[in-house]
Amino acid sequence: MAQLWGGRFTKATDKKVFAFNASLRFDQRLFPQDIQGSLAHAAMLAKQGILTEEEKEKICKGLESIREDVFAGKLSIDMAQEDVHSFVEAVLIDRIGEAGKKLHTGRSRNDQVALDMRLYTRERVEEIYDLLKELLETLLHTMEENLDTYMPGFTHLQKAQPVTLAHHYGAYFEMFRRDREQLTDIYHRMNLCPLGAGALAGTTYPLDREYVARLLHFDGVTRNSMDSVADRDYLIEFLAALSVIMMHLSRFSEEIILWNSNEYQFVELDDAYSTGSSIMPQKKNPDIAELVRGKTGRVYGALMSLLTTMKGLPLAYNKDMQEDKEVAFDAMDTVADCLNLFDGMLRTMKFRKERMADSARNGFTNATDAADYLVGKGVPFRDAHGIIGRLVLYCIEKNTSIEALSLEELKGICDKFEEDVYEAVSLKTCVEKRLTAGAPGRKAQEEAIRQGREYLAGSEVLGRKECAP
Repeated sequence: MAQLWGGRFTKATDKKVFAFNASLRFDQRLFPQDIQGSLAHAAMLAKQGILTEEEKEKICKGLESIREDVFAGKLSIDMAQEDVHSFVEAVLIDRIGEAGKKLHTGRSRNDQVALDMRLYTRERVEEIYDLLKELLETLLHTMEENLDTYMPGFTHLQKAQPVTLAHHYGAYFEMFRRDREQLTDIYHRMNLCPLGAGALAGTTYPLDREYVARLLHFDGVTRNSMDSVADRDYLIEFLAALSVIMMHLSRFSEEIILWNSNEYQFVELDDAYSTGSSIMPQKKNPDIAELVRGKTGRVYGALMSLLTTMKGLPLAYNKDMQEDKEVAFDAMDTVADCLNLFDGMLRTMKFRKERMADSARNGFTNATDAADYLVGKGVPFRDAHGIIGRLVLYCIEKNTSIEALSLEELKGICDKFEEDVYEAVSLKTCVEKRLTAGAPGRKAQEEAIRQGREYLAGSEVLGRKECAP
């Protein structure tokens, strides 16, 4: 098949040059969007009198037949073509003749690929947005089931204060909620139609860009034709958002890996989401969490790759921008896979609640509450801090915990201790008396869960019906 741009040239492209320049190997996944955009363009050309109704009908029927045949496996994408746009147009001309040659009127491959990539990215934003909702639902369900599941909270990877599993999961709920809200922001900023920008300077044809935008469910049209074909900011923003999602997944994965270790034994991973060792029969490895943690760098790499590609490009379109697709496609696929598998791992994971509570009891996580107890007895906080420090050192020497000491031992450290200290430093009291907004106390967490449910119920639904001009 002839190339679409060959008229000015007197000799064939070198085969190695063609292979290096061609993008069909990876941009063929834009096939549905290319058909979608071409149908809208043809409809607009007929509306503006640039095509006759008969020509439009031939073109649209031809495009729809190509789509049906490719999806049905009756037509294979011809890898001898340079890109997906060339493939579609070449097959169309072959099927309907002269009318097919008119489809490209008022359009450049520059604004055509800009449209296809924007349509595709919009769909992937919607997909990741929905996957995040599923993950948030899983987190909320676990929070509801574990309002009284006590565990140690950590700073510097050292036990700090007692919290609940609901509270711990709630922190990740907030992270992934922010991720989802960021996608909403990106979606609306990118949802402008670039078709009609031409190669860089628009066209002399009387195109109705707003009509095409409506057919394709965009909020409007891009405002500068040079920026329209040279812009990849929306894709960079999306890759940045995907990188943050992966960072959050990686942090969560790291905790699950720790919790699954023999030293912690907080969780039991489901067999379906674990693997074994080829040599050590006792092993049950958290491979999903480890792979998610490992794939985070891969998504970061996609972001850095595109930023580096774009950093020195003058206006308007440059062939370098073809490098946006492979890394972006890979990052989108990676994040979608990670969210799916991570959610499944969380849903099937079991918690060893007594082990978690024992870990909180044995780690002096109630030391701050013991100091607060002395403050309530009239001891200045700075003095109380020193007293409890000596008390903790005594417990370490005796290999015991604060609540396991006798009252006589406690009074040996400070005579302000009374029988009520045991209730004051119990896990339940330490957690339940923390009721400020966002704290681990039951009432505070019930309110956090209520707000989470309200957010998910009222959050915006991205995406519209399938575009069908």
